Amino acid sequence: MEQIRAHQTGSATTDDLRRWARRDAEAFRSQSPLPAATFPTPDLSPYRQALDTADSPAEFSTVLNALLDAVEPFLAEVIDHLALSARWKNQNRGAETGSPPKLLRDAASRIASALAMAAEADLKILRAHYDPPPDPDPLTQRARTARGTLPPPPPAAPGGPSR
Repeated sequence: MEQIRAHQTGSATTDDLRRWARRDAEAFRSQSPLPAATFPTPDLSPYRQALDTADSPAEFSTVLNALLDAVEPFLAEVIDHLALSARWKNQNRGAETGSPPKLLRDAASRIASALAMAAEADLKILRAHYDPPPDPDPLTQRARTARGTLPPPPPAAPGGPSR
């Protein structure tokens, strides 16, 4: 699809752009070698297995927090690097929405937000389990309870039923 659009508009594809950048950065790569391999993929199976066996909010929280604690240092480094990338050569000054510096800054912010959202979800689960909000009006609570029960049957009339 992208190749068709690129042909119709006379623009470059994503592969073209990356190929040209690799070609033009060959000298830089030889002077500033970067690791050739990607980071090893973490083994999350212990967290998944623990999540499958977690039965209580406390156990769920234990699994979630163990995962967040394990990935936070790495993700903090990624966030910092994206933030530095957004400020590369001061291109962020006066940058418009949707520009590369703003997109990089937003990417860093969203990773941090995702971690914060996961921690917030954990606290909401724990609060609902351990500290539910009190009923603001005990009379309202009694009225709700009373509405949910049937009134006692009326006493039978003396002499039996009449027809």
